[in-house]
Amino acid sequence: MKKLNKLLPLLMAAAFAAGDACAADLLSVYREAIGYDAQFASARAGRDADLEKLPQGMSRLLPTVGFSANTQWNDITTSLRSDPNMTLPGGIGTIMGLQQNSTTKYNSNGWSLSLSQPLFRWQNWLTYQQAELAVAQAEAQYKLAKQDLIQRVVKAYFDVLLSQENLVTAQAQKTAIAEQLAAAKRNFEVGTTTITDTHEAQARFDLTTAQEISAESDLQIKRHALSMLIGKEADTLKKVKAGVEIATPQPDDIGKWVEAAEKENFGVQIGQAGLEMANREIDKQRAGHYPTVDLVASRGSSSSGVNPSLPALGGSDTNSTVVGLQLNIPIYAGGAISSRNREAVAMREKARADLDNVRRNAALGARQAYLGVTSGLAQVKALEQALISSQSALDSNKLGYDVGVRVNMDVLNAQQQFYSTRRDLAKARLDTLTAQLSLKAAAGVLSETDVVAVNSLLE
Repeated sequence: MKKLNKLLPLLMAAAFAAGDACAADLLSVYREAIGYDAQFASARAGRDADLEKLPQGMSRLLPTVGFSANTQWNDITTSLRSDPNMTLPGGIGTIMGLQQNSTTKYNSNGWSLSLSQPLFRWQNWLTYQQAELAVAQAEAQYKLAKQDLIQRVVKAYFDVLLSQENLVTAQAQKTAIAEQLAAAKRNFEVGTTTITDTHEAQARFDLTTAQEISAESDLQIKRHALSMLIGKEADTLKKVKAGVEIATPQPDDIGKWVEAAEKENFGVQIGQAGLEMANREIDKQRAGHYPTVDLVASRGSSSSGVNPSLPALGGSDTNSTVVGLQLNIPIYAGGAISSRNREAVAMREKARADLDNVRRNAALGARQAYLGVTSGLAQVKALEQALISSQSALDSNKLGYDVGVRVNMDVLNAQQQFYSTRRDLAKARLDTLTAQLSLKAAAGVLSETDVVAVNSLLE
């Protein structure tokens, strides 16, 4: 049994090494998520749609040209009725019911080409400026969605790693406790220990079995969550290197990170663009009182066939060209313009308040992430030392149990402490790396380069 216990870690390490040869890493998972994740695909399509607002805004400053043509077949019947009381010349008498019909059939056609160029329409210029801001806002929203995808992928990836560590810990504890249970039973049979040691080991074994089942279930859930991002079942994932050194934030100054978050955070950029758009909206609604001037021009032609009723006149052709300026002065619109102006002012105050809220949350997020990194680094160092101490304590308790100065419970507690510390160390490393990415996201500088950097820390 002791030989098997010594070989078990070697066999587990060999199995993991064989799996890591074809294991997926964080970078490959992220790139698969870019092409599959529905939430990111929605953000990308939304960005593409919002980019079209710029040419739409520009169109209001450019001329509009229209062309129309027509052809008509005319079939006109005219009926002339006489007055029944009308007296003929010379007093001859009256004409009763005299009626005369005439039919006219001919074709008429024509075409017209018109052009209108705005010369002064202040609302149109402000609409174009709003379109520029909308495009900038769309780009910021897309970059924010990309940062969110990075964080979601990293969280899902690390959740799987942590679940795997929990399962390995439960399995290792179960194996160690099973060996201790067998030893307790042998010692009880020879009379060197009491039945209490056996019961204690059995209780720990049963508890660890339940924990192993729970860890297996949790791992399946975490793997499914990751598969939703990449569209397939996740392969074996590469783990963080043992003893990896995690760098401190650069710059190592919380004030600079908070300042960057208040200016460069993509949520702040979206809010700033929204406030500027609200300012332009006020100006645009006020421009509803301004006159407008347009250059208008048209060229047209019309043709009419011969009217049988007036054949002597023949057909007719008409050509016309018109060029001029058109002035429109709004005088009264029932109070709608003033109402929309008040609405725009209220919406600007809302946009300003939203921006303040986003800026404060960005600063808070930067502070929390920075403290998460610094405290995480300290926790990693403490747990690394604790793991060494736990290993020494476990070895000492095993030796003490063999020579009879320690009881079975002491060994079981030392084993639990060792495996719990190893699991906590793995979690602290993952949490610290996650906090680093959150800090960069708060400052608006998180990118694929950071994914590559974290990927380099994997086995």
